[in-house]
Amino acid sequence: MDRAQKEKVVEELGQIFESSGVVVVAHYEGLTVAEMQDLRAQMREVGGSVRVAKNRLAKIALEGKPAASIAQYLTGMTVLAYSEDPVAAAKVMDKFAKDNEKLKILGGSMGEEALDIAGVGRVAKMPSREELLAQIASILGAPASSIAGAVGAPASNIASILSTIEEKAA
Repeated sequence: MDRAQKEKVVEELGQIFESSGVVVVAHYEGLTVAEMQDLRAQMREVGGSVRVAKNRLAKIALEGKPAASIAQYLTGMTVLAYSEDPVAAAKVMDKFAKDNEKLKILGGSMGEEALDIAGVGRVAKMPSREELLAQIASILGAPASSIAGAVGAPASNIASILSTIEEKAA
């Protein structure tokens, strides 16, 4: 790899460290090509990516970045998993590590916050962006569905509801 290629890799890694919601660092020694392809496919499904890079270049790319504290994890055969969604990459890596003992999570970062192994596990347990949006939508839709149910009920139910309201007002 010549100097220009190394500079390009450092620039790409710098973009990853700056723009990702979460970055997870793990050792992948012993993973087969098929297992690595499976990990990449799972990460793609949630909008994340997996990147293997030379530790020295990754450390250079980390200089001055919010995630600079993860440089301590960049030793040995490391893989970087990242996603814009602050929990997606952590969820996939946590699940994959539980199913495959060859993948060892070392730590990571969420913005400027450094994460140890337990921190990555806590992030993995958080609901994803899509799950939060679904929860908010159901909370917002609950009153409307109650009203729609009352309106669609037989007239006797509406009459009883109106008489109850009238009694409370009196």
